[in-house]
Amino acid sequence: MALLQGNFNALYFVLAIVGLTLLHASVNTLNDYSDFKTGIDLKVNRTPFSGGSGFLPANLLTPRAVLAIGLGTLLLAVPIGIYFLIVRGFHLLPLFIVGAIFILFYTSHLTRVGSGMAEIAAGLGLATLPVLGTFIILNGQFTFQALFASIPSGFLVANLLLMNEFPDSEADKSNNRRTLPIILGHKGAAIVYSSLNILTYLWIIFGVIFHLMPAWTLIALLTLPLGIKAISGSLNFKSFPELIPAQAANVMTVLMTQLLLVSAMCLLMFLGKNLFI
Repeated sequence: MALLQGNFNALYFVLAIVGLTLLHASVNTLNDYSDFKTGIDLKVNRTPFSGGSGFLPANLLTPRAVLAIGLGTLLLAVPIGIYFLIVRGFHLLPLFIVGAIFILFYTSHLTRVGSGMAEIAAGLGLATLPVLGTFIILNGQFTFQALFASIPSGFLVANLLLMNEFPDSEADKSNNRRTLPIILGHKGAAIVYSSLNILTYLWIIFGVIFHLMPAWTLIALLTLPLGIKAISGSLNFKSFPELIPAQAANVMTVLMTQLLLVSAMCLLMFLGKNLFI
């Protein structure tokens, strides 16, 4: 079964990208607002890859303006969601509701639940659900292959957050957050990080073996050296400055792996090939 069926709808694609961009901006901005109001922003060990945007501590924006941006971008995305419910069906509603919950309650509640909920919410809300939702919007239906293909992005984005939580663990702990580095310690969290990283590559390999992902997606394995570098850094760092190269490798692993997966699928679709042969 092909990943995309029927004619490609450019309007749906553009609206989906705009809507997802607005939602991503909303959750990040609301998180910045909460971190500043609770004082976390003033306690974090800021690195080039973690510790927030720094806009509020630097007085580049006022808290009220940041809150307005966060809520405003969420509200701007609502009409797009309503439009897709009308033209594509209410089977999208559960995904939209879960996404809205993640945006509105991620910082205030989900980061305090523990049991990996913060990392799971990031992986689902910023990766798996958007990928799956975009597929349903473009195709008008759900398929198991699409769900399977959306999972690696979830692992990668959960890991993006997880490693960036390491330098913030003390600041997060002071505000009663229960992220994995706080619950398991840095070594335990690094083991979880490493496992998810390895699982990402194994997921792609097994997907190809069982014809759930196209063989060309194996090109994503080219990022394995970056993944290994990030794993090694997460397991062996002694101070947070030593973690920065691993964070950089982690960011590149996340971005390049997903870029290669998408490029492989887009190339096959352009060539008119079946994606699962």
